[in-house]
Formats: sequence, structure tokens, C-alpha cells
Amino acid sequence: MHIEIWSDVKCPWCFVGKRRFEKALAEFPHRDSVEVTWKSFQLDPTLPEHYDGTEQQYLSERKGIAPEQVRQMWNQLTTSAADVGVNFDFDSVVVGNSFPAHRFLHLAKSLGHGNEAKEAILSAHFEQGLNTSDTDVLVKLGNDLGIDEQSVRDTMAGDRFADDVRRDISEAQTLGVSGVPFFVIDRKYGISGAQPVELFRQALDQAWQEAHPLIPVSTSPDGEVCGPDGC
Repeated sequence: MHIEIWSDVKCPWCFVGKRRFEKALAEFPHRDSVEVTWKSFQLDPTLPEHYDGTEQQYLSERKGIAPEQVRQMWNQLTTSAADVGVNFDFDSVVVGNSFPAHRFLHLAKSLGHGNEAKEAILSAHFEQGLNTSDTDVLVKLGNDLGIDEQSVRDTMAGDRFADDVRRDISEAQTLGVSGVPFFVIDRKYGISGAQPVELFRQALDQAWQEAHPLIPVSTSPDGEVCGPDGC
């Protein structure tokens, strides 16, 4: 089973959705047969690499959300996130364009560290208040994952993986993805949003059963069975 997940590293519900999905996957009996691929998406590609303002100012000034509504939204997110072990610190979030972080994630994926890098960069952005558009921060995250420093610096100094990020975004548009997180199972089932763990688990079960149907073999009518009325 192949599951593709489109998300943005600046999207809080993507962090919550990741944890909920992983909890469902951990309970799935066929989890060792599941391949997960993370895909890039940008909620605001117009952002500068570093926005000179707080997250609350950004949401208020550029998204038109009233400050009190921002706080209400953050309170809801914080409550939902606590159930899956995410500790948001929105007042410390550094606002900036997510394109560099997505290129870093593609580098990590090419080296077999895609899932670990996704977790690390979401935590860095939302829990640790780090600037995930900054090369030195990405070098530190890469070092923790065993990625060579020079590989990170060379990637960020040029355009490596830029086309991969754009390709992911274009693919999302082709599929009609307008918000993230968005989960696609075997290019057949689409799940939008940070759904409850139970829904993810149901989707995994349904997709697996349809891909691996139980096919009865030809049997003798004399085969002994037990039923509701006895044996």
C-alpha cells in the first residue's frame, strides 16, 4: 500500500494530522507493507524568506484574521495537539517562506530520512521557535539525522530539488488538492484534513481489504461447519 501525504511545514494541522495518522498506522496490522511518501505544498508561496513580524501579525495583516480569532484558533489547536503529544508554541514561531524547508525535506528523502526529517522540521518550527528557512538551522537538523553538513549547504546554496518541490505542488493542483494535510491512498482514496485516528484506521482497513480481497476456493458442500443454530 502506498500513501502520499501533501503538507506544508508551516501548517499546524499538518503536524497534528501527521501524528494522528502515525497513531492509526501503528495500530494497523499490515503497517510493514505500507510505504509513506511526503509531498510538498505551500500555503503561501508569496511570503519572503523571513517575514518581519510575529505569527499573529502575519495572520492578522496578511490573512485578515482578527487577533482575538487567532488566539481562539490557537487554543483549539493546542488542545487538539496535546492528545498526540504536540506542544505548540505559537508566540515563538518564526514566519517565513517554506520553500527552503521543502527542498531540505527532498534532500532528506533522497537519503532515506524523509519521515524523520518531516517530524524534525515541524517540531523545530512549531515547538522550538527555530527559523526553518535558515541554512544553519537546516544544517543542524540534518546533522541530527546523519546528513552531511556540506550536502545541506550545497543544496541550499543552489536550486537542487527546487523542481521536485514545484512538481509536488503541481501534482497536488492536478489532483484538486486545495488544503493540507491531504492523504492519498493507492491513488484511489483521498482524505482531507487532520482527521481523527479512528477515521484513518478505517481508511487503512478498507483500502487494504479492497486491494487484498478474500477469494473463496471451491469447496465440497459436505464440509462441516458451525453456525448460529449449532454444529
